[in-house]
Amino acid sequence: MKNKEEIKDKDVKVVILKAAKKLFAQKGFEGTTVRQICDEAGVSLALVSYHFGGKDNVFYALFEPLRQYFAEMSYELVDPVSDLRVFIEKFVEYRYEERHLISILQQELMMKSPRVEKLTYAIFPTWDQLRLILNTGMNQGKIPFPSIEFAVNFTMGTIISSMLDPYLNPMENRQEVPSQQAANLTVQFIFKGLGIDSE
Repeated sequence: MKNKEEIKDKDVKVVILKAAKKLFAQKGFEGTTVRQICDEAGVSLALVSYHFGGKDNVFYALFEPLRQYFAEMSYELVDPVSDLRVFIEKFVEYRYEERHLISILQQELMMKSPRVEKLTYAIFPTWDQLRLILNTGMNQGKIPFPSIEFAVNFTMGTIISSMLDPYLNPMENRQEVPSQQAANLTVQFIFKGLGIDSE
Protein backbone atom coordinates (compact mmCIF):
# COMPACT_ATOMS: atom_id res chain seq x y z
CA MET A 1 0.00 0.00 0.00
CA LYS A 2 1.25 3.48 -0.89
CA ASN A 3 2.12 5.81 1.94
CA LYS A 4 0.52 9.25 2.27
CA GLU A 5 3.61 11.01 0.92
CA GLU A 6 3.50 9.00 -2.37
CA ILE A 7 -0.23 9.66 -2.79
CA LYS A 8 0.29 13.37 -2.07
CA ASP A 9 3.17 13.57 -4.60
CA LYS A 10 1.03 11.87 -7.25
CA ASP A 11 -1.84 14.29 -6.61
CA VAL A 12 0.49 17.29 -6.95
CA LYS A 13 1.85 15.96 -10.25
CA VAL A 14 -1.70 15.44 -11.57
CA VAL A 15 -2.69 19.00 -10.59
CA ILE A 16 0.42 20.45 -12.26
CA LEU A 17 -0.15 18.45 -15.45
CA LYS A 18 -3.82 19.43 -15.60
CA ALA A 19 -2.94 23.12 -15.25
CA ALA A 20 -0.14 22.88 -17.81
CA LYS A 21 -2.37 21.11 -20.33
CA LYS A 22 -4.97 23.86 -20.11
CA LEU A 23 -2.41 26.67 -20.43
CA PHE A 24 -0.38 25.07 -23.23
CA ALA A 25 -3.61 24.57 -25.20
CA GLN A 26 -4.64 28.21 -24.69
CA LYS A 27 -1.30 30.02 -24.91
CA GLY A 28 1.06 27.54 -26.56
CA PHE A 29 4.32 26.24 -25.12
CA GLU A 30 6.27 29.47 -25.64
CA GLY A 31 3.47 31.63 -24.25
CA THR A 32 3.23 29.67 -21.00
CA THR A 33 5.57 30.16 -18.07
CA VAL A 34 6.28 27.86 -15.14
CA ARG A 35 4.93 30.57 -12.85
CA GLN A 36 1.61 30.60 -14.76
CA ILE A 37 1.38 26.82 -14.47
CA CYS A 38 2.00 27.03 -10.72
CA ASP A 39 -0.54 29.82 -10.30
CA GLU A 40 -3.15 27.82 -12.26
CA ALA A 41 -2.36 24.68 -10.24
CA GLY A 42 -2.21 26.52 -6.92
CA VAL A 43 1.21 25.11 -6.05
CA SER A 44 4.59 26.61 -5.26
CA LEU A 45 7.15 27.23 -7.99
CA ALA A 46 9.61 24.76 -6.50
CA LEU A 47 7.21 21.83 -6.99
CA VAL A 48 7.50 21.90 -10.79
CA SER A 49 11.27 21.60 -10.52
CA TYR A 50 10.99 18.94 -7.82
CA HIS A 51 8.53 16.73 -9.72
CA PHE A 52 9.48 17.43 -13.33
CA GLY A 53 12.74 19.36 -13.50
CA GLY A 54 11.25 22.14 -15.62
CA LYS A 55 8.67 23.17 -18.20
CA ASP A 56 9.98 20.93 -20.99
CA ASN A 57 9.55 17.78 -18.91
CA VAL A 58 6.05 18.85 -17.86
CA PHE A 59 5.23 19.22 -21.56
CA TYR A 60 6.52 15.77 -22.52
CA ALA A 61 4.87 14.12 -19.50
CA LEU A 62 1.48 15.30 -20.83
CA PHE A 63 1.80 12.96 -23.81
CA GLU A 64 2.61 9.77 -21.89
CA PRO A 65 -1.10 8.81 -21.52
CA LEU A 66 -1.56 9.19 -25.31
CA ARG A 67 1.38 6.87 -25.94
CA GLN A 68 0.06 4.29 -23.46
CA TYR A 69 -3.53 4.47 -24.71
CA PHE A 70 -2.60 3.59 -28.29
CA ALA A 71 0.37 1.33 -27.48
CA GLU A 72 -2.01 -0.95 -25.54
CA MET A 73 -4.35 -1.38 -28.50
CA SER A 74 -3.83 -4.29 -30.84
CA TYR A 75 -5.45 -5.26 -34.11
CA GLU A 76 -5.63 -8.74 -35.61
CA LEU A 77 -5.71 -7.28 -39.15
CA VAL A 78 -8.01 -10.05 -40.41
CA ASP A 79 -10.47 -7.31 -41.38
CA PRO A 80 -8.42 -4.09 -41.79
CA VAL A 81 -11.49 -2.06 -42.81
CA SER A 82 -13.16 -2.93 -39.50
CA ASP A 83 -9.87 -2.25 -37.69
CA LEU A 84 -9.64 1.15 -39.38
CA ARG A 85 -13.18 1.98 -38.27
CA VAL A 86 -12.32 1.06 -34.66
CA PHE A 87 -9.05 3.02 -34.82
CA ILE A 88 -10.84 6.15 -36.06
CA GLU A 89 -13.64 5.83 -33.49
CA LYS A 90 -11.15 5.35 -30.63
CA PHE A 91 -9.07 8.33 -31.72
CA VAL A 92 -12.10 10.60 -32.06
CA GLU A 93 -13.30 9.46 -28.64
CA TYR A 94 -9.84 10.23 -27.22
CA ARG A 95 -9.89 13.56 -29.09
CA TYR A 96 -13.06 14.52 -27.24
CA GLU A 97 -11.81 13.33 -23.85
CA GLU A 98 -8.42 14.99 -24.28
CA ARG A 99 -9.30 18.05 -26.32
CA HIS A 100 -6.59 20.20 -24.75
CA LEU A 101 -3.89 17.61 -25.36
CA ILE A 102 -4.79 17.10 -29.01
CA SER A 103 -5.00 20.89 -29.49
CA ILE A 104 -1.44 21.13 -28.16
CA LEU A 105 -0.36 18.38 -30.54
CA GLN A 106 -2.04 20.24 -33.45
CA GLN A 107 -0.19 23.43 -32.54
CA GLU A 108 3.15 21.67 -32.32
CA LEU A 109 2.67 19.86 -35.65
CA MET A 110 1.48 23.00 -37.45
CA MET A 111 4.43 25.05 -36.16
CA LYS A 112 6.90 22.20 -36.80
CA SER A 113 8.24 23.05 -33.37
CA PRO A 114 11.56 21.70 -32.12
CA ARG A 115 9.57 19.61 -29.62
CA VAL A 116 7.87 17.51 -32.33
CA GLU A 117 10.94 15.33 -32.83
CA LYS A 118 11.04 14.53 -29.12
CA LEU A 119 7.30 13.83 -29.15
CA THR A 120 7.86 10.98 -31.60
CA TYR A 121 8.03 8.48 -28.71
CA ALA A 122 4.47 9.40 -27.73
CA ILE A 123 2.81 9.63 -31.12
CA PHE A 124 4.74 6.95 -33.04
CA PRO A 125 2.61 4.03 -31.72
CA THR A 126 -0.51 5.78 -33.07
CA TRP A 127 0.94 6.54 -36.52
CA ASP A 128 2.52 3.09 -36.67
CA GLN A 129 -0.80 1.34 -35.95
CA LEU A 130 -2.61 3.41 -38.56
CA ARG A 131 0.09 2.73 -41.17
CA LEU A 132 -0.09 -1.03 -40.43
CA ILE A 133 -3.89 -1.10 -40.77
CA LEU A 134 -3.87 0.91 -44.01
CA ASN A 135 -0.99 -1.05 -45.51
CA THR A 136 -2.69 -4.37 -44.73
CA GLY A 137 -5.95 -3.13 -46.26
CA MET A 138 -4.15 -1.97 -49.38
CA ASN A 139 -2.28 -5.27 -49.74
CA GLN A 140 -5.58 -7.15 -49.39
CA GLY A 141 -7.23 -4.93 -51.99
CA LYS A 142 -9.81 -3.67 -49.48
CA ILE A 143 -8.44 -0.11 -49.43
CA PRO A 144 -7.95 0.96 -53.06
CA PHE A 145 -6.05 4.19 -52.30
CA PRO A 146 -2.78 4.41 -54.31
CA SER A 147 -0.37 5.91 -51.71
CA ILE A 148 0.28 4.74 -48.15
CA GLU A 149 2.06 8.00 -47.28
CA PHE A 150 -0.86 10.20 -48.36
CA ALA A 151 -3.37 7.79 -46.83
CA VAL A 152 -1.64 8.07 -43.43
CA ASN A 153 -1.32 11.88 -43.69
CA PHE A 154 -4.90 12.47 -44.84
CA THR A 155 -6.39 10.05 -42.33
CA MET A 156 -4.44 11.33 -39.33
CA GLY A 157 -5.00 14.95 -40.31
CA THR A 158 -8.75 14.36 -40.50
CA ILE A 159 -8.86 12.50 -37.19
CA ILE A 160 -6.86 15.14 -35.34
CA SER A 161 -9.23 17.80 -36.69
CA SER A 162 -12.38 15.84 -35.80
CA MET A 163 -13.82 18.58 -33.58
CA LEU A 164 -15.48 21.68 -35.01
CA ASP A 165 -13.06 24.59 -34.97
CA PRO A 166 -14.65 27.93 -34.04
CA TYR A 167 -12.29 29.72 -36.45
CA LEU A 168 -13.37 27.59 -39.39
CA ASN A 169 -17.04 27.45 -38.30
CA PRO A 170 -17.86 30.90 -36.86
CA MET A 171 -21.56 30.30 -36.22
CA GLU A 172 -23.12 31.98 -33.22
CA ASN A 173 -25.44 29.23 -32.02
CA ARG A 174 -23.19 26.27 -32.80
CA GLN A 175 -23.97 23.19 -30.74
CA GLU A 176 -21.26 20.71 -29.95
CA VAL A 177 -21.53 17.49 -31.92
CA PRO A 178 -21.50 14.41 -29.64
CA SER A 179 -18.35 12.30 -29.91
CA GLN A 180 -20.17 9.28 -31.38
CA GLN A 181 -21.72 11.39 -34.14
CA ALA A 182 -18.33 13.01 -34.83
CA ALA A 183 -16.76 9.54 -35.00
CA ASN A 184 -19.39 8.33 -37.49
CA LEU A 185 -18.95 11.40 -39.69
CA THR A 186 -15.16 11.08 -39.54
CA VAL A 187 -15.33 7.39 -40.53
CA GLN A 188 -17.70 8.23 -43.40
CA PHE A 189 -15.43 11.03 -44.66
CA ILE A 190 -12.21 9.00 -44.46
CA PHE A 191 -13.73 5.85 -45.97
CA LYS A 192 -15.11 7.86 -48.90
CA GLY A 193 -11.75 9.55 -49.42
CA LEU A 194 -9.87 6.24 -49.35
CA GLY A 195 -12.39 4.66 -51.70
CA ILE A 196 -13.49 2.04 -49.17
CA ASP A 197 -16.75 0.28 -49.87
CA SER A 198 -18.36 0.50 -46.44
CA GLU A 199 -21.48 -1.47 -47.37
